[in-house]
Amino acid sequence: MPGDALSQDPAELRRRIDTTKAHPARVYDVFLGGKDNYPVDRDAAAAALAANPRGYLDVRHNRDFLRRAVTTLTAEDGIRQFLDIGTGLPTQENVHQIAQRIAQDSRVVYVDNDPVVLAHARALLASGPEGRTDYIDADFTQPAQILEQAVKTLDFDQPVALVLVAILHFVEDEEAHPIVRELVDALPSGSRLVLSHLTEDLNPENVRAVQRTYTERGFTFVLRSKAEVERFFTDNGLELDDPGVVPAHRWRPDGNAPAPEAADPAYLATLDDIEKVRYRDINDVTDADINVYAATAVKR
Repeated sequence: MPGDALSQDPAELRRRIDTTKAHPARVYDVFLGGKDNYPVDRDAAAAALAANPRGYLDVRHNRDFLRRAVTTLTAEDGIRQFLDIGTGLPTQENVHQIAQRIAQDSRVVYVDNDPVVLAHARALLASGPEGRTDYIDADFTQPAQILEQAVKTLDFDQPVALVLVAILHFVEDEEAHPIVRELVDALPSGSRLVLSHLTEDLNPENVRAVQRTYTERGFTFVLRSKAEVERFFTDNGLELDDPGVVPAHRWRPDGNAPAPEAADPAYLATLDDIEKVRYRDINDVTDADINVYAATAVKR
């Protein structure tokens, strides 16, 4: 249960953390400039960056797609409930911060299975007084458990936005499609699916080089085509919102991507390439930089 998860003994959490193997949530944290990662995660991120020196733009624009999607669904479509699976480590502009800034009564349930994420989950529960947030310690491959716990916070008689951002490329087809179907089937009419996914359609040489660095470290890493990504929507009877499945930076750009942090050039010179990522400007993105499809859709 969420409450039980958050009350876990810190020593038990530490025992669950495997610092010998990179974890996708922690590698993602490296690219976002976070500190909640280990040398093995930084090595994986550095190898990916060496394979594709502008690959940080995939991660950062994926995150900015999430910002724009949650903003749109809250402000324009009246969505007040979000189920965010594969949450990752707390960073700036988490789903509840975006949604509750627009609608204070928004409810958000986060789901992740990394004990490092769990250790920091209280940062994800800093809801405003009118809204609610909760955290479920569960794996994406356990949809029944996720839904059983989510109903304690979310009202499944009202629309829910299911957020599957940068998670499905870590899951093979034989698991991914049934899981998405089970989750979408539980959603009422008017609900949304928010999804992003790595692909080799756009810049295959770059992303295949990155794929090799991750598979060498034991990650499942499935690059899907546009048609394969669209199946997660069409196979489940969902109606894609405009502009459909598009490269992440092309999904309703609003010109509000975060500006880079300021840093003294002398200080920057002391950093290695992966440490410099947090100071890079993502606003100079080109189509040749992005390997992520993004889309939202509605359940009628």
